[in-house]
Amino acid sequence: MAAHVLRHADRLADKEALRIVSSETGESWTFGALKSAILGTGTGLLRSGLTSGDRVLMRLGNTVEFPIAYLACIAVGLIPVPTSSQLTEAEVTKMVETLSPAAILHDPEVTTTSNSQTNTLTTKTLLEFRTLPAADFDFGDPNRPAYIIYTSGTSGVPRAVVHAHRAIWARQMMFDGWYDLLETDRLLHAGAFNWTFTLGTGLMDPWTTGATALIPAPGTAPETLPHLLRDNRATLFAAAPGVYRKILATSDDPALPNLRHGLCAGEKLSETLRAQWNAATSTKLYEAFGMSECSTFLSASPDHPAPKGTLGRPQPGRRIAILDETGPVALNTPGTIAVHKSDPGLMLGYLNAPEDTATRFQGDWFLTGDLGQMDDDGHITYMARADDMMNAGGFRVSPLEVEAALLPHPEITGIAVTDIEVKADTRVIAAFYTADHDLVEDALKAFAETHLARYKQPRIFKRLPTLPTNANGKLNRRALRDTYKVST
Repeated sequence: MAAHVLRHADRLADKEALRIVSSETGESWTFGALKSAILGTGTGLLRSGLTSGDRVLMRLGNTVEFPIAYLACIAVGLIPVPTSSQLTEAEVTKMVETLSPAAILHDPEVTTTSNSQTNTLTTKTLLEFRTLPAADFDFGDPNRPAYIIYTSGTSGVPRAVVHAHRAIWARQMMFDGWYDLLETDRLLHAGAFNWTFTLGTGLMDPWTTGATALIPAPGTAPETLPHLLRDNRATLFAAAPGVYRKILATSDDPALPNLRHGLCAGEKLSETLRAQWNAATSTKLYEAFGMSECSTFLSASPDHPAPKGTLGRPQPGRRIAILDETGPVALNTPGTIAVHKSDPGLMLGYLNAPEDTATRFQGDWFLTGDLGQMDDDGHITYMARADDMMNAGGFRVSPLEVEAALLPHPEITGIAVTDIEVKADTRVIAAFYTADHDLVEDALKAFAETHLARYKQPRIFKRLPTLPTNANGKLNRRALRDTYKVST
């Protein structure tokens, strides 16, 4: 996988591969320097006692060390586990218990676990590794594990999703099916280095093509992004829809003369935002839809724009179907969106959870848990989640995970969590609880802060006399959303 990402590095050794952009002079990396740092870091990891197949937990910040260490691990056969720097100590401790990592890569400014006896390598050590002799790529079976990412599990426990080296091959389907990515492109991704959306779309894909990746410096405000896009001659821009919304709301001059088009994923793009961006910048937005278990597999592109109200269509090379309990349904019939098990981008499974993995399959099809229908031209309209998964700023979050973290609060007798729409195109996580009296919201937020990463924390807390249930006695989250609408 790492060799595939760096396949142009020798030919384009002096070309700019990465620029960290800011209002000041940005840090720049050539392809040659990038490859040298990655393979030098790989040597250092092996010299530290790690061996092929070892799992390595990444607790690193929003710095270039993140992608360098990530690809270094993969290059020498280690299995990196990239994680959000927002995770709390309690969340990291649970991960360590599941993963049993052979090492933790740790930035001292990022929270980690205090209970682990695992070998820890700091950023200072990783920096020293960069200048070591280059390691050899550890080639092998493309179906062996390459990396693990975490997704918020519908059971309330985060799941470790294991992906194979072959997953990088599947990403090529996005080049024509979504990006229209060229070697001459300069792609600016608005996300942080340590977000998997940034790792894939913002870094590995441009490098695989020989294009230049542009990443904003930490703390970059959304209203400054148009200036950075113009100053750095960005031809493509990738971000979650919320970033586009903030730019339009705060920027005095969003005109982008070099931009060919924008890319968005992570949450649903509204038709209103799409039209507003086009009117303000004279460029189009192309949306993609996917999940942690298979990255993106449905998208629009410049060659095949999505009809209004649809997600787009399966990327070239993908086998996507709409299923009911008996199998694929007829066109224009609602059902569950499913990905064929032969897709190279599909996960190997959930770590140490074969039963959970098996429940996601129906015959030869992986069930996404999203409902949709396909028209006569293959375009898919998104209808709803089959479960109650929420979307918080581009991260999918299970309400059960948030509820499990909040229920131990000594004064809460019942808890239910869902996402609610607070204004047009803006959804936040809300916690509805039962208690003997109204609890202090700041105290509840402080409790959540010690147990949950920021993107999982409710922004709204509301006490109810009882939590609504359906005829079968199950919690009715739709009624919770309606309750909020009525009360506001």
